[in-house]
Amino acid sequence: MKEKFYISTAIAYTSGKPHIGNTYEVVLADVIARYKRLVGFDVYFQTGTDEHGIKIEEKAREALVNPQEYVDDMALEIRRIWDVMNTSYDKFVRTTNPNHEEVVANIFKKLYDQGDIYLGKYEGLYCTPCESFFTETQLVDGKCPDCGREVHPASEEAYFLRMDKYAHLLEDYIMSHPDFIQPESRRNEIVNNFIKPGLQDLCVSRTSFKWGVPVSFNPDHVIYVWIDALSNYITFLGYNTDSVSDDFKKYWPCDLHLIGKDILRFHTIYWPIILMALDLPLPKKVFGHPWLLFGNDKMSKSKGNIVYADDLVESFGVDAVRYYMVHEMPFSNDGTFTYELLIDRVNTDLANILGNLVNRTISMAKKYFDGVVVEPGTYLDIDKDLIDYVMSVPDLVSVKMDELKVSEAIDVIFEIFKRCNKYIDETTPWVLARDESNKDRLATVMYCLLESIRHGAVLLQAVLPDTADSIFKQLNTENRYYDSLSSFDGLDYGIVLNDPTPLFVRIDKDLKLQELNKKDN
Repeated sequence: MKEKFYISTAIAYTSGKPHIGNTYEVVLADVIARYKRLVGFDVYFQTGTDEHGIKIEEKAREALVNPQEYVDDMALEIRRIWDVMNTSYDKFVRTTNPNHEEVVANIFKKLYDQGDIYLGKYEGLYCTPCESFFTETQLVDGKCPDCGREVHPASEEAYFLRMDKYAHLLEDYIMSHPDFIQPESRRNEIVNNFIKPGLQDLCVSRTSFKWGVPVSFNPDHVIYVWIDALSNYITFLGYNTDSVSDDFKKYWPCDLHLIGKDILRFHTIYWPIILMALDLPLPKKVFGHPWLLFGNDKMSKSKGNIVYADDLVESFGVDAVRYYMVHEMPFSNDGTFTYELLIDRVNTDLANILGNLVNRTISMAKKYFDGVVVEPGTYLDIDKDLIDYVMSVPDLVSVKMDELKVSEAIDVIFEIFKRCNKYIDETTPWVLARDESNKDRLATVMYCLLESIRHGAVLLQAVLPDTADSIFKQLNTENRYYDSLSSFDGLDYGIVLNDPTPLFVRIDKDLKLQELNKKDN
């Protein structure tokens, strides 16, 4: 039996097309999911769309369609972009799914019946774009602390979730499970800024709009996003209040909720309290990833700095965009996107370090051995140094991936290719090829290079799946399995390599920037 691994992203709100900052999350989740599958886990990877709320009503009205038509179109567009980015999700969920809506209503009723939800009245400062009430002290410069927009006084009858009842349990859980909230700085923020000052009861219904799941016993109210959207993580696995599916028994609790740092509060306070009230285990880990900024600014339509993933793929290719997204994002600090940085990364890492290595290694094998993989002779110390590093990489990558330091894991993999390039310079195969007496030595050098590249490509499958496929095709091998990394003999002797094909082409930065500027204008 394989060990299970359930990873989820936050579900994308269907109010507009996701930009690369939104898309980064699902690509990061995909890299983690692919890696876990590679090393032998039974992975369940869930993503999808959040489709209710007043913003959807307003967007649909502006578009002169009904809300269902609007979210149908937007869900298709979001899924298309996730597919353009070659993400390997197992299930794409939508909160307008009738079964989900039914279970959400059942959850609400269960919590009401057991006294965890009660009817009251909410008065506060309301942010329409965020669909959230705030107190005066929570505002930042008098504006919404989440989006920075204007708020206005509002009052409405609403149902509330009792938070105090579970606050101490939650604090104890967080403190006794240090890996529950990552990175650590986010954990401290949640405990010190939100839980310790005291949790206000959470408003979980609305009467000011209709596009949502009705409260079954009071249909003037619709169930608000916190219970509706957050419950997706269990409803689509087969949870219901009176029964659970085999998939739910198998995969819950979730091993990793991957979310943006701006919605960490909802996933580490509201969601755990809902689960506690339902008497369900909490997720094992919630990772609040940083943002991908445009230059130094958060991407927003008002600033005119929105960049879309599908446009980037059209200009640079999917693996180049995937690489930039996951490599340029530090573990806990915001990353930066500019076209200049993306081009530099393609030229240095992808075209030069990786692409040039594969191309020249296979070209040399074709030239010196007619493309045949020849059995190596005696290994010298210089060969052993390269092999020792290559053989150490899977464990090094495992540590980094377990810590969710994906960018650092990629650096470890690319160190294989850097060392191969250095090894070529030190062993000078072109010099060895001039003397027939060096044939065995040359065979060893070429095998070390080809097998090192294969090792790197096995691990690259999680990050750059298309590129890894191309490397395996050029090596003419189907041996792309993680288990093959336990030895340095995975490339069979006697096979004939295929012709070298460029993996990435160097980009003329000035020409490409001119081309992109024309598109933007």
